[in-house]
Parts: sequence; structure tokens; C-alpha cells
Amino acid sequence: MCGEMKQTKKMSMLEAWVNIGFGYIINVAVQFTVYPFFGIDIPISTNLWIGLIFTVVSLLRTYGIRRWFNNNGKINNNGK
Repeated sequence: MCGEMKQTKKMSMLEAWVNIGFGYIINVAVQFTVYPFFGIDIPISTNLWIGLIFTVVSLLRTYGIRRWFNNNGKINNNGK
């Protein structure tokens, strides 16, 4: 689309944080539900830390991919 504005770095980071925040909540809930089925018995604090580590990795991945697409991943108007 012609004349489309790029997403700013600040908005990319905000979008990534909101996405990852919801992802963290869902991830931890899934961990609490699924781990017992596989015999994984860890303290709640460890479960939260594992979720946090994956959240940070996910945040960096999401932000990086968003910025790459914003700068390099465009498709021209001819669909090429």
C-alpha cells in the first residue's frame, strides 16, 4: 500500500511487550497444567523463572523480527 507509515521502534517495542506479557501469562498457565502430565515436579518459583527466561527470549525475537520486516521485508506494489 502506498503511503503507509512505518511502525516506530517505540511502538514495535510496545507491541512486543504487550504480546509477550500475554504470552507469559498463557505460558505459565500451560506449564502448571502440562508439566504434571510429564512427571515434572518443580517449585512454583522455578516455574515462574523458566517462564520469564522464555519470555525474554521471545521478546527479543519478536522485536527483532518486527524491525527486520519493517525495514527489509516489504513487498512492492507488483507483489514481487
